[in-house]
Amino acid sequence: MTFRALAIVLGWTAVGLGLVSAIAQLRRLAARGVDGVSLATWVIFVYMGLFWITYGVVARSPEIVMGSLIVLPVQLSILYRLAPWRHARVVAQSFLFFALFTIVPTYLGGWSAGVYGIGIAMSITRGPQIIELIRSRDASGVSVASWAMGAAGASLWMTYYVGARLWAPFVATGLAGVASLTIALLAAWRHEEARRRLAIEAAFSA
Repeated sequence: MTFRALAIVLGWTAVGLGLVSAIAQLRRLAARGVDGVSLATWVIFVYMGLFWITYGVVARSPEIVMGSLIVLPVQLSILYRLAPWRHARVVAQSFLFFALFTIVPTYLGGWSAGVYGIGIAMSITRGPQIIELIRSRDASGVSVASWAMGAAGASLWMTYYVGARLWAPFVATGLAGVASLTIALLAAWRHEEARRRLAIEAAFSA
């Protein structure tokens, strides 16, 4: 098997992993509620998914198109549970952020500029979720598995982009992968803290 063929296989594997990752977060929300989950992060995820679908069409990459298209309904389901219609300001600010880092660079410098811009945006986008995990002790709604799979998927996409010689998406995905791994680690820490608190409370109440 050539490296190019292997990269395509890994690309499709990343598509599947992305879907499983999003489903894990949706199931966590359904079971535990939305505590600790950032609306701004998921609004921008939807905007970015639409960007990647468009870029995939231009780059003639079915893997990139399907990577966002398949997961989009799940992302919209997550977004629905976060009730964005109650937070119009957050939605509007998120769109301005997305436009600044992706639409404007794409218009001025072409698709490569837009993809580099979305790489920066993908990292910053995860910032509200990171801040939420640092600020809030209750992170019961955040799925460690989802973010860890997101980081693993990023590594698969990076291999795919090397095989496809798409260097702008390679850099963009690498930045996002590091941020996703940070969220997974912070969420795991918060969940462990919650378990310890429950154990202490149970010990005192016994």
